[in-house]
Amino acid sequence: MNFNCIKTVLLAATAMISLNSFSQDLIARQAPIDKKLKLVDSLALQKQIRAEQSAYPALDLYPNWNNEYVHAYGKDAIIPESYTIDLKGFCMPTPSTRITSPYGPRWRRMHNGLDLKVNIGDTIVSAFDGKVRIVKYERRGYGKYVVVRHDNGLETVYGHLSAQLVEPNQLVKAGEAIGLGGNTGRSTGSHLHFETRFLGVAINPIYMFDFPKQDIVADSYTFRKTRRPDRNGSSDTNLADNDGGTIRYHKVKSGDTLGRIAINRGVSIDRLCKLNRITRNTTLRIGQVLRCS
Repeated sequence: MNFNCIKTVLLAATAMISLNSFSQDLIARQAPIDKKLKLVDSLALQKQIRAEQSAYPALDLYPNWNNEYVHAYGKDAIIPESYTIDLKGFCMPTPSTRITSPYGPRWRRMHNGLDLKVNIGDTIVSAFDGKVRIVKYERRGYGKYVVVRHDNGLETVYGHLSAQLVEPNQLVKAGEAIGLGGNTGRSTGSHLHFETRFLGVAINPIYMFDFPKQDIVADSYTFRKTRRPDRNGSSDTNLADNDGGTIRYHKVKSGDTLGRIAINRGVSIDRLCKLNRITRNTTLRIGQVLRCS
């Protein structure tokens, strides 16, 4: 092999090594670029998800967004066995503390909310941040009413209003005025009919709201799936006081005692002690949350 041939072979080998080195260097430089691009894609996706969640609260729970019917889900809703609902950031829908008709059976039918005494023209506000789903009128039912879906998974219904101050698909904040108290629809006197629902299942509002004290019962509420839903969409576990039913809580206020809490929550002192692993002599702290069922 002459010198020129050897030189040609060496030059070719050098070129191949240089090319390989250049390729590796290019890949090395490209790696952080790809990582940055993936990060940008991830941030864009997160931004899009947040935008969708803002546009449609509890998007991961509900099967659709319907502006026509309060009971819009039926068999399309996948109801979890249990779900913890965050109650922080609440606002009482009205400063009224007088409950004129409780949740439960009434006149051979189910009353899926509770009635609060208000006067015609009293301001009614949204209980939590959310988005208005329905603004409608039912002559033989809710009268003028508003339904709001909230970020925590709840939907709240405000019935018998004299005026509605919001539009469908409007975003609202907790405490923002959504209507005025009234006596429209199937009503025998001015009041607010107030419902709390989770995926269409009615829940007794007093398990979450303490109307006399104008506060929430606890910072969160644990919903448990009913075993025997009735035809009105109500959950019988919300009426039951057993370990398989709804978990209820009480936030300790100034002046509370085990005896007073037991009477207010319809449970024995011994049951309270057992549920919370305390004794009758335990000192209660203001703000402490006790399980009541």
